[in-house]
Amino acid sequence: MPIDESLIVAHVDEAAFGRLVAAFYRRVQEDDLIGPMYPPDDWAGAEARLAGFLCFRFHGNPAYIESRGHPRLRGRHLPFQIGEAERDRWMALMGAAMAETEIAAEALGPLRAFFAQVADFMRNQAH
Repeated sequence: MPIDESLIVAHVDEAAFGRLVAAFYRRVQEDDLIGPMYPPDDWAGAEARLAGFLCFRFHGNPAYIESRGHPRLRGRHLPFQIGEAERDRWMALMGAAMAETEIAAEALGPLRAFFAQVADFMRNQAH
């Protein structure tokens, strides 16, 4: 079933994406499974990259592309072992961040579906 991205665009502005990503990375920093995958000296950079990607993807803000080029998400994540456990943890942390930041109910389902697609696409391990 296609994701109705218009609901995300209509109900989650760039500032909301910033709050969501900040809440997510607060959790990631303390996580024992996926936290170690992130450079310990670049939490602000990781946060800016994800927020920038989301603002590009849903609102067309060109800043991400201007600074990073094409997203190449899968390629950028290949150095990390990402299996079902990592995908599921990423989704759990993002789900908690969506709840904390009170993403509009209209956008919650489509945004969760988008994140699930992306998180599953990042998998490069069978389990």
